Amino acid sequence: MSDEDSETATGAAEARPEQPDADSGAVAPEPVRPLQPGERVLLIDSKQRRYLVTLTEGGEFHSHAGFVPHDDIIGTDEGSTALSTRRARYRVVRPTLSDFILKMPRGAQVIYPKDLGPILMLADIFPGARVLESGIGSGALSMTLLRAGAVITGYELREDFANRAQRNVEDFLGPDVAARYSVEQRDCYEGIDGTGFDRVVLDLPEPWQVVKHAERALRPGGILVAYTPSILQVTQLRETLETSRFRMAETLEVLNRGWYVEGQAVRPDHRMVAHTAFLTAARLFQD
Repeated sequence: MSDEDSETATGAAEARPEQPDADSGAVAPEPVRPLQPGERVLLIDSKQRRYLVTLTEGGEFHSHAGFVPHDDIIGTDEGSTALSTRRARYRVVRPTLSDFILKMPRGAQVIYPKDLGPILMLADIFPGARVLESGIGSGALSMTLLRAGAVITGYELREDFANRAQRNVEDFLGPDVAARYSVEQRDCYEGIDGTGFDRVVLDLPEPWQVVKHAERALRPGGILVAYTPSILQVTQLRETLETSRFRMAETLEVLNRGWYVEGQAVRPDHRMVAHTAFLTAARLFQD
C-alpha cells in the first residue's frame, strides 16, 4: 500500500470549536477528549507512512500488515498505539489541516501546504475578512482561508469541483465553518458581483483578466493575490497590474528543503519540494 492510500467511510468529522473562558474573555483550550466514531484519524506506521481513516463502529483498516479494528481505536486518546492482527504498530492522531489537504478526496490539483501559509500572510487574512476566491478546485485554499476566519464567496466553473470542495470543507471544518462558505458556479473572467471585498485570491490560468473586476470589487487598500505556476503568467499579470490602480506588487516563490538529522549525521535531504508556483500580491489604491 502506497503513502497515498487512505480509507474513507460514511460520517463527517466532528467540528472542534474552541470554548470561551468566561472569566478572562480569552479562548480556552479544547478539553482532551477520546476519539469518536465519525472522526478522521491518521494511522502512522513504523516507516512514517500515513493513512487517513474515518472511524466507524465495527469498521476495519486493512493493509499488508493485517487489519486494525476501528473499535480498538474508538474511545482511546490521541497519541495512543494501535496494533494490527500481525502485530504492526500504528500511532494514532487526529490529522492536521496540512495532513488532510494531502490525503483528502480531490479532482483538481491542490495548492500544497508550503504555499498556503505564505498566501495567508500575503493576503493578510483576518477573522471576518470578506474574500472572493476563484478557482477553488478541491478546496485546499478555501479550508485554509476559512480556518483563519475568512468569509468566502467562491467562484468555480466546474460543478463537480465546487461540490467536492464544499464536502471537503464541511467534512474537516464542520457545518458551522461551512456556513461562512458560499460557492457559485460561474466564470470570474466575466465579472465579480458585489463590492467591498477585503481580499481577492485567485488560482486561475489568466488572473490578469480579473484585475479590472477586482478594482471594482475590492475596497480601497484591499489585496489581490494570485497563484500562477508559470513565470510567463506572472509577467502578463504584472504588466496588467502596472496599468491599473494596484500598487506595491511583489512576486515570490517558496522552496521547502528538509534536513536529515540522525545522531551526528546532519545534512540537507537529498530531495526537496522546490518550485510549485509563483505568488503575486498587490494592493488597491484610490488612483
